[in-house]
Amino acid sequence: MNIPQTEYFAHPTAVVDDGASIGGGVRIWHFSHISPTATIGKDCNIGQNVFVADHVKIGNNVKIQNNVSVYEGVVLEDYVFCGPSMVFTNVRTPRVEYPRNTSKDYLVTTVRHGASIGANATIVCGVTVGRHAFVGAGAVVTKDVPDYAMVYGNPAKVQGYMCACGDTVVKSSTGDLLCERCHTHFHIPGAD
Repeated sequence: MNIPQTEYFAHPTAVVDDGASIGGGVRIWHFSHISPTATIGKDCNIGQNVFVADHVKIGNNVKIQNNVSVYEGVVLEDYVFCGPSMVFTNVRTPRVEYPRNTSKDYLVTTVRHGASIGANATIVCGVTVGRHAFVGAGAVVTKDVPDYAMVYGNPAKVQGYMCACGDTVVKSSTGDLLCERCHTHFHIPGAD
């Protein structure tokens, strides 16, 4: 269902195709393009020069920074952050001579609730970025990222863990993980 323009803001240079479902409180900035079957939840910020393809699902309170293309097959859950110029792919083996550009060719990439992806990171299609995970700037993610994991590098590897509040966690005296900022204790299997 297409929500009336009065419930969201789109800059005059933005293109919002008929049929796009856009929640209230969304802000769509300069030169962005929202495709006709895209779904965007409420209170999202879509930065300048962002492309949202058909069948993409974006949750509530998502922030997509400038110059990001969210291709078909990508699902962004609530409170996801996509840093400037980060990249999603949607076909693992693209070829011009033998096109792979139908819905059946696109691998699903899911970014779970509260995850953050840094500037210029690349997320290779078919992976899941876990809840509250943190992908560092410039990382190349080629496999699933566990919940709360902090990954960076090429290929990205787990370098530590982060709390939902955004601080790194440390090993506590009891052997579990502790966020010194908000005092949350974690037990993450395999993080020992």
